[in-house]
Amino acid sequence: MNPRTIFLSADHGLAIVYFLQSDLLPTLLAGGVRVVLLTDDSLIGQIEERFGREGLVVEGLRMAAARQYWNHERPGQQYWIDFLRRAGASNRINLEAVDSYIQQVGAEAVGLRRAAFPAMRVAVALMRRSRYARRRLVTAQARFSPPIYADLFEKYRPSLVVAATPGWRSDRYLLREAARRGVGTAAAIVGWDNPSSYSLPGAPVDRITCWSQIQKDELVRGADWDPQQVHIGGIPSYDGYFRRSWLIPRTEYFNRHGLDPERKLIAYAASFITFSPNIQNVAVLARLISDDSLGAPSQLLIRLHPNHFMDVERFAQEGEQIRRMARELPHVHVVEPAPLGGEFGRYSGEDMDEKSSMMAYADVFTTVYSTMVVEAACHGAPVVSVCIDHDRGWEGKFTLPLSRIGGWPTHDRFRTSGAGRVASDERGLRAALNEYLENPSAQTAERRAFIERECTYTDGSAGRRTAGYLLSLLN
Repeated sequence: MNPRTIFLSADHGLAIVYFLQSDLLPTLLAGGVRVVLLTDDSLIGQIEERFGREGLVVEGLRMAAARQYWNHERPGQQYWIDFLRRAGASNRINLEAVDSYIQQVGAEAVGLRRAAFPAMRVAVALMRRSRYARRRLVTAQARFSPPIYADLFEKYRPSLVVAATPGWRSDRYLLREAARRGVGTAAAIVGWDNPSSYSLPGAPVDRITCWSQIQKDELVRGADWDPQQVHIGGIPSYDGYFRRSWLIPRTEYFNRHGLDPERKLIAYAASFITFSPNIQNVAVLARLISDDSLGAPSQLLIRLHPNHFMDVERFAQEGEQIRRMARELPHVHVVEPAPLGGEFGRYSGEDMDEKSSMMAYADVFTTVYSTMVVEAACHGAPVVSVCIDHDRGWEGKFTLPLSRIGGWPTHDRFRTSGAGRVASDERGLRAALNEYLENPSAQTAERRAFIERECTYTDGSAGRRTAGYLLSLLN
C-alpha cells in the first residue's frame, strides 16, 4: 500500500529554509508519509543532491507556466482581483503597510490602470468594512484555475497540499486545483510581516500555521480566518538560530571577511530598498566608523539586499555605490547574499551560516526594521533600526521616507517593545551605537520578551511542532 502523500510548495528561498532546513521534513517522513516537494524546475537537481532522502520526491512547480497564465489569461482581471485581495483586508487591524502598497500602485499606475484606480479605491473601502464583500472576492478568484498541475495530482494522489502562503503568489493555482479536487489544503506563514501585508487568501485554504498569537490575531481579525483554522507553530526557519547550529567559529568568520578581531563589529543589513534607498544609512555608518567617531574603535560589515542583484538599474547602482565605499574606506566591508539560482535569485537561504554568524558576532546590529531585527534578537545582539531619510528618494519612482514607516505593524511592534533603538539622524545613530557599545546587555530582557512574543517557541522545536500539526490534518 502506498503511503499517504503531502505536497509541499516551496516557491521562495524562505520556504526552502522553512521546509528543508528545519526538523519539519524529517518529522513528516518519520510520520510515514511521502513528501513531494514542488519547487523551481531549474533547481530540482540541486535540491535532490543537497536534501534528497528516502521518501522525498522533488518535482517542478512550473512557475513559468503559472506566469504565462497570469500574463495571458485576462491579465487585467487577474491583476485587479489580486490587488483587491491584498488591499481589502478588514480595517480591524493595522493596515499601514497595506496602505503604502496602495499608494505605490496609485503612484506607478499608467494607462488603463490609472483610469481604473479610483474605482478600485472605492472597492477597497467597501471591502474593509464588509466581510461579505471580502468573501465574495475570495470566491471570485476560483474562476482563474488553470490545470497546470493536473497530472501531478493524478500521479501522486496527495492527501494534503501545503504551501508557503495561502495563495499570495503563484501557489494560488496549485491551491485552487487542490480545492477543486477536494484535496485538503494548508498554508504556512514563512515571513514576519506576511499576515499584516498580504491580507486575504488567494485560494480556498483549510488550515494555516503561523508564528505567534500576534499573527493569529492578524489572520482572524484582518482576513476572516476562523480561529479553529489557525495553528500557532512558531517559526521553523529559526530553529537553527536558537540552537546555534549554523554558527561559523568567530576566528574563521572574521578571517573570511578580513575583519579585525580587536575592533567592535557594527553590522548593517540593507532593507526596504523597494521603497527607499539605503545608501544614506550606509554613508553615515561608514563615516562614523572611518572617522573613529564612536566610543570604541569599530568596523562595519554591510550585507547587501537580494534586490541589489536584480536587473533594476537603481538597485544595482546602489549596490555598486556600497561596494565602492568598502573599497575606498578603512574598516568597511561587504557581504553579498549567496544565490541558489533559478527563480529564487538571492532569496535562497543558501547562507544561513553567514547570516547567523554576522548577527551573533555583531556588537551592534543595524538595519531598517527588517525581519532581521527579530533574527538578531534571537542571537542576543543589540539592534538599531536606522531610518535616515534620503534627500531625493528613488528618482521617478514611488518612495517612502524612512521617517514615516514606523507605524507599519511589525515596525510598530519593534519600536514599542523596547527591544532596540530607532535612529533618524546621525546624532541619534551615534548615541544609540555608543549606548550599546558601552553597555551590550542593555534591553536584554526586552529582547527576550520580544522574541518570545514574535516567535512563541525559542527552544528549536518549531519544526517538529509544525510537522506534527500537518500530520494531524491527515486524520
